[in-house]
Amino acid sequence: MPGTSPGKKDPMIDSQFKENKLGELYYYTIPSFTETGLVKHGFSSRLGGVSQGEVASLNLGFKRKDSADNVKKNFQIICQALGIETRQMVFSDQVHKDRVALVDETDSGKGFDRPSDIRGCDGLITNRPGLALVTFYADCVPLYFLDPRQRAIGLAHSGWRSTLAEIGKKTLLAMQEYFATDPSDCLVGIGPSIGQCCFEVDRPVAELFTTNYPKYQAELVKKKAEKYHIDLWSLIRLQLINAGIREENITLASTCTACNNKVFFSHRADKGKTGSLAAFLMLV
Repeated sequence: MPGTSPGKKDPMIDSQFKENKLGELYYYTIPSFTETGLVKHGFSSRLGGVSQGEVASLNLGFKRKDSADNVKKNFQIICQALGIETRQMVFSDQVHKDRVALVDETDSGKGFDRPSDIRGCDGLITNRPGLALVTFYADCVPLYFLDPRQRAIGLAHSGWRSTLAEIGKKTLLAMQEYFATDPSDCLVGIGPSIGQCCFEVDRPVAELFTTNYPKYQAELVKKKAEKYHIDLWSLIRLQLINAGIREENITLASTCTACNNKVFFSHRADKGKTGSLAAFLMLV
């Protein structure tokens, strides 16, 4: 792989996600999800697309400095690799909050080839086969949910605000409400995203975490000079276990997008001049 290999910057950290290569394209999958045979899924890198400049090359964001034609070609590239048709996709409309939308086949294509009425939602859930949930990233945490018993799925975009609002737990609650999901049956993936090594914040933001999680503040918040470093991965893992997910059912990418910005788009490392990654999840 060109540049720093994801998950290998620190030799003490090994990614539990699988790296897949197809020509110049790199993408990542969750072995436990693949083993069920119930889903097609993946997380994109920035490699293997057609975009140029600050969004080179597999930019999947229509709101970035890129042409719509390039973005659509990039979606065709990654979707072909995943075995998904672009017409099957439905996009979230992310606002860094905690709303979760229930979607079905009538939502296919929303956000990609037709306007979307899905507003203010950072999570999507469905139990309909052939509908590909898609959420977008450039450092925030992608959360994948698969209930193999009830055959239901969810994707959630967990930035620091959404993490404090426990969007992972709320995605599970929505799956319980609509699909009778038992959290202990669920498989979860926590995808590539900014790690504690690079997620630097000022004191007011750090205090939101220490106030809400005083018992775990020593683990979740580390002070370095006048800044604070937040461990979103550990906090999300804790929230999910407290919500009933079995620890052994959580797969952690352990891959910092900011450390590995030659492989992933990173808002922090690229100083805002970047593209968008995407998470994909579809029942078959």
